[in-house]
Amino acid sequence: MIALIPARGGSKGLPGKNIKNLCGKPLIAHTIGAALNASGIDRVVVTTDSEKIAEIAKQYGAEVPFLRPEELAGDTSSAVDVYLHAVDFLQKESGQEIQKFMVLLPTAPLRGSENIEQALKEFYEKKAETLISMKEAETPISWYYGVNEEGRVKNLGFDGQNAVKNRQVNNVYYIPNGAIYILDTRLLREKRTYYSDNTVAYLMSQEESVDIDCALDFKIAELLLSQKEKL
Repeated sequence: MIALIPARGGSKGLPGKNIKNLCGKPLIAHTIGAALNASGIDRVVVTTDSEKIAEIAKQYGAEVPFLRPEELAGDTSSAVDVYLHAVDFLQKESGQEIQKFMVLLPTAPLRGSENIEQALKEFYEKKAETLISMKEAETPISWYYGVNEEGRVKNLGFDGQNAVKNRQVNNVYYIPNGAIYILDTRLLREKRTYYSDNTVAYLMSQEESVDIDCALDFKIAELLLSQKEKL
């Protein structure tokens, strides 16, 4: 299984986050290390538009066989196109078809090798088409409201009958946490989706699911990682 790590140079929420120092090493290095140390992963490939990120990724053991073209490195660039570009390059390079591949976002530094191995195990055992790592949604969907231009609250119809009930009696929902994806190339190319009727969820804890998008997320990840390293 190839592990693909997408890491573009631009980031509005936290500039330079992919190589920002987190507990002694660049953020992306935590994901590279987890992938390299996970059994079942054959190659660890970083797709980036940044020469600086490419240089650091190589220092920590990842392959960077190409630089991503500019049109695939913007804020609105499609992740699907980024993944297919990488797969097409690697297939042409190796002469071998890539039917399945894993995506590991570098913004999930608390996802460890054991998570990757367990996700692979569940994927193969359940004979899944794709796998998405998920966490339990912290806020019941019935608590989501819209607010109009006049400031008035409007229920959006999400499980509306439970809107004023305690969290404990609401249905449990799960959301993707961005840590691990196992994708199917054909499905991605033909339908441009990660999901099918045979998509399985790999459930992770809230701590393992920390996803860095802003400075506060970074501080939370730093605290949790430092505590984890002391154990």
